[in-house]
Amino acid sequence: MKIIVLGAGVIGVSTAYYLAKRGHEVAVIDRQSGPGLETSFANGGQISAGFAEPWATPGTPFQALKWLGRSDAPLLFRLRADPALWSWSLRFLANCLPGRSRLNARRMLRVSLYSRQALAELREETAIQYDQISKGILHLYESHQEFERALKRTGLTPGLASGLDAKGCVALEPALAAAEAALAGGIHIAEDESGDAHVFTARLAEICADLGVEFRYGAAIKRIDAEGGEISGVETGKGRWSADAYVLALGSYSPLLAKPLGLRLPIYPAKGYSATITIEAPEKAPSISLTQDQLKLVYSRLGNRLRVAGTAEFTGYDDSINEPRARVIVDAALKLFPGCGDGEKAVLWAGLRPKTPDSAPIIGATKYPNLFLNTGHGTLGWTMACGSSRALADLISGGQPEIDMNGLGLERFL
Repeated sequence: MKIIVLGAGVIGVSTAYYLAKRGHEVAVIDRQSGPGLETSFANGGQISAGFAEPWATPGTPFQALKWLGRSDAPLLFRLRADPALWSWSLRFLANCLPGRSRLNARRMLRVSLYSRQALAELREETAIQYDQISKGILHLYESHQEFERALKRTGLTPGLASGLDAKGCVALEPALAAAEAALAGGIHIAEDESGDAHVFTARLAEICADLGVEFRYGAAIKRIDAEGGEISGVETGKGRWSADAYVLALGSYSPLLAKPLGLRLPIYPAKGYSATITIEAPEKAPSISLTQDQLKLVYSRLGNRLRVAGTAEFTGYDDSINEPRARVIVDAALKLFPGCGDGEKAVLWAGLRPKTPDSAPIIGATKYPNLFLNTGHGTLGWTMACGSSRALADLISGGQPEIDMNGLGLERFL
């Protein structure tokens, strides 16, 4: 079967890989000049499967109110006359109910754990390298109250997750020595990983090309055409292309192309920032990936670079860099790891993460029998890429996915 994948980010390229492995003729279309040059380019680098948690929790609305008016708040709503944002926000609040939040967490965990396994198998099959580190992720807490809540929420599993006091955190990551006095404790998710999503995407694209996948870069997608109840083709700045089936994997831009087709995708862009700091003193930089849960910041060692990322800003499709806001991330990194590098030389970046109101991705079929979705992964696109793509490739190929797809499709929002 001939299949066109719309989007060459980590989701689109992973989808192309699994479809090609199943014998399909695959083409990938993207407006950029190469793979992984938008949201996949400079994210936090974490494969955070063991601690997948929805943004919509019972405590989120109260926390968001406390952050109102703070320009450095981890979550920032910029009030605007945007019906899509208000509609999304109402759905988000509905998902903050305890029962909904627990259900969404289970759905996210299902995809994330499967994806972590799929990535490990892909790595073994292809020998792909992307500055990966398989030492787990350490979640840090400065508040004893928040630490205790996290311990209860996580439900520590022997051999998978372990709680550590401040000394235990430093023993696991010696670069935290300067911050030991401020730490209440941490939770180590031993099976989680980290790595450069952009490098992974670029190298997987090369593997895909060897499998016969065609990449059509520099082709801005203008519209998706439908005729007779099916998708008939894709109009781009470089011409029109058609196939037997299509996969929409354009992240935050997916709703814009789906809307003219009568498909309402409840996805809204959440701008996040990252800073990449060249490591000048290796002993002062972390060798394990970390998360400061209260600040919503993540840290990953990518070779001789330290990537720190986080925050969410709801400001529509504006992906410009607010430098003072981005500098907050740099300052936090150098406070935690003083002397590891020169913050003035940090490379700043901003990207739009495609958030659904329940934080679970949208994977599966649509009312058009030859149009499929693999989008809405939010901040966990790198975490969920291989699993969601492998499951969708099974579905498109007429097989049974290895995980339960219930509650992961668009139908849950109808």
